[in-house]
Amino acid sequence: MWVVLGVIAIIATFINLYMYKAGKDYKLAMALGLSFTALTLVAEYSMVSDWVKVEDWAALLDVVPGMEKALWFLTIVSILLNIAPILLELKGKK
Repeated sequence: MWVVLGVIAIIATFINLYMYKAGKDYKLAMALGLSFTALTLVAEYSMVSDWVKVEDWAALLDVVPGMEKALWFLTIVSILLNIAPILLELKGKK
């Protein structure tokens, strides 16, 4: 599930950037990109929670350390890309 949500978040982010570049209203796409990023994180957390419930320590030890770094990086990139049009608009008004 998290893969599907992540792909939707990436697509929404690129739509956000495209709509800004085209001069159209991009705020809905921005909200969708950030929302699907949050849903991806919750889906990941749910998966880890399931592993804890069934005491699958091998999966936790194998996946979680690398996944943590990737999720931090990708979440920061998603936030920056989704708010970039707002920052560019503010810069353009000065």
